Amino acid sequence: MKRILVIEDEKDLQQILAYNLRKEGYEVLQAMDGLTGLSTAKARKPDLILLDLMLPDLQGTEVCRELKADGTTRDIPVLMLTAKGEEIDRVLGFELGAEDYVVKPFSVRELLLRIQAILRRTQGQAVSDPSAILEFGKLRIDPQAYRAWVEGQEIQLTSIEFRLLLLLYERRNRVQTRAALLQDVWGLQADTETRTVDTHVKRLREKLGSTESYIETVRGVGYRFAADPKEVNA
Repeated sequence: MKRILVIEDEKDLQQILAYNLRKEGYEVLQAMDGLTGLSTAKARKPDLILLDLMLPDLQGTEVCRELKADGTTRDIPVLMLTAKGEEIDRVLGFELGAEDYVVKPFSVRELLLRIQAILRRTQGQAVSDPSAILEFGKLRIDPQAYRAWVEGQEIQLTSIEFRLLLLLYERRNRVQTRAALLQDVWGLQADTETRTVDTHVKRLREKLGSTESYIETVRGVGYRFAADPKEVNA
C-alpha cells in the first residue's frame, strides 16, 4: 500500500482528498501546517507528498526547500496544490525540485491520474512496451512508462525532466524558445521571469551523461534536440 502525505490547511479539502485517496487504496497521512508536514515526512517516509503552497505557518515553497535539502526526504516526489494566482510560487517550487502541480479548483480524477503517473515512475511499476520505445543513438525513451535509458542503463528522471526530454525529442532539429518550453512543459505564462528552463535543462543534461550533447543550446534563443545522433559527439 502506497503512503501519501497530504499537507493542506483547508479542512474540507483535506477531508475530500483523504477520502478519495483511501478509496483508491492509498494509506493517507495528514498535516494541517508546514511544520507538522515536515516532521511527518521525516518520521513516516511517504511515497508521495501533496503540498499546498499556502499554509498558515510556513510557505509551501519553504516546506519543499527543506524536504529537498534533507537527505532522508530528498527523493520523495512532491505534487504542489496551488491557486491560479500563485504562478511565481509554482516556478520556485519547480526550481526546488517539485514534480508537478495542479491548480485549485481541480478535478479529483485528474489529481489521482497525476499521482498514479508519478508513483509508476518513481516506484518502477510501469511495464515497458517494446513497440512504443523510441531510440536515438545511445538514448532510449519509453513515453508510456515515463522511462529512459542511456547506453542500456536506466536514468532516474522527474516527471518534469521526462516531459522536457520527450518534447525536445519530438521536436528535434527545431529550436524551442524558453517561452515555448515554459508554456508547453510547465504550463506557465511565457512572460514569467524565471530560470526554470535553464535550471532543468542543466539537470537533465547531467543525468543524460554521455548523451548530454543531444540537447544543443541555441544562444539567445533556447534549445534544440539534435537531428541525428551521428552528428554529435556523444
